[in-house]
Parts: sequence; C-alpha cells; structure tokens
Amino acid sequence: MNGKLGRNFFHRDALEVAPELVGKVIVRILPDGTSLRERIAETEVYRGEEDKGCHASKGRTKRTEVLYGESGQLYIYLCYGMHWLMNVITGEKDQPQGVLIRSGTVHNGPAKLTKYLQVTGELNNVPVWDREDIWIEDDDYRPEITTAPRVGIDYAGYPWKDIEWRFIAK
Repeated sequence: MNGKLGRNFFHRDALEVAPELVGKVIVRILPDGTSLRERIAETEVYRGEEDKGCHASKGRTKRTEVLYGESGQLYIYLCYGMHWLMNVITGEKDQPQGVLIRSGTVHNGPAKLTKYLQVTGELNNVPVWDREDIWIEDDDYRPEITTAPRVGIDYAGYPWKDIEWRFIAK
C-alpha cells in the first residue's frame, strides 16, 4: 500500500485506523515549498458520543461538527488556548470518531508535532487525502505496536480513562 493514503483508508472504524497509522509519514508542504516529514509514533482513538473522553460526548456543537463529517477530514482544535492538536476523522458520516496524532518519532507530543509541521486551525476540516500541502503516506514501514490508556482524560471517568485506545510504536 505504498504512497499517499486515500479516503478509503480512513473510511473505517477508528480502532482499525489508529494502529495502522502508527509508522506512516505525515508530509507537510509549506507555502515556500519547504517539505516537512515526520513518522507517526503514537495515536489515540476517540470514538462516539458515548466515549466520555471524546469531544462529541457533549453532542453536536460548532466545535465538534467536523467529528460528524466525512472520513479523512482533519479535525484541528486549540487545546488550553495555546496548542493546536491534529486528528483525522474516521468511520461513517454522522458517527463521530477520530484519531489523534499523538506524537512523531522526533517530536514527542501532539502540540510539538503540530508546531513543527506548522499545522493550525486553518487546516481544520480539510481532507488529508486530497491535498497538496498536507497528507499521510505509507512507505511500507510496519513497527511493532503496544497499547496503553489514553492521556489527559481522567475527567472522563471509568471505564473511559482506562481503555487502552492509545497505540504506540515500540
């Protein structure tokens, strides 16, 4: 499956997409033509209104509307009023779910990764599969993967804070 990931890759359940994104490469082309690349080292699943860790748990809002949209769209939001975080929407339309790109192999942390890639809210709700300035590609690298609970969602309570929906390259 070498090359740019197409829409069909994302049109599956987040629990299928998230582990397969680990090892893929995010490519970002800046306006001046600079090419930035980073291998995805960690992802996290947020899945449905019932998932108390997911933004959609509060229902459909202006902020969460992207989660209900087409698979392969980017969901970029501001965390703590200062850090942009990047997710890719997966699954069926109107069934909110997505995968947080949690870290790269060099930039460990979702905010450090988006800062390096110069990803901001301007890319919110754009299709990652149909762009010339940002995409995810497969170069056939397949790391061994381990799982762990998601980070920073203690507010979600049991069982949501303990579910191992984080996928990490060993």
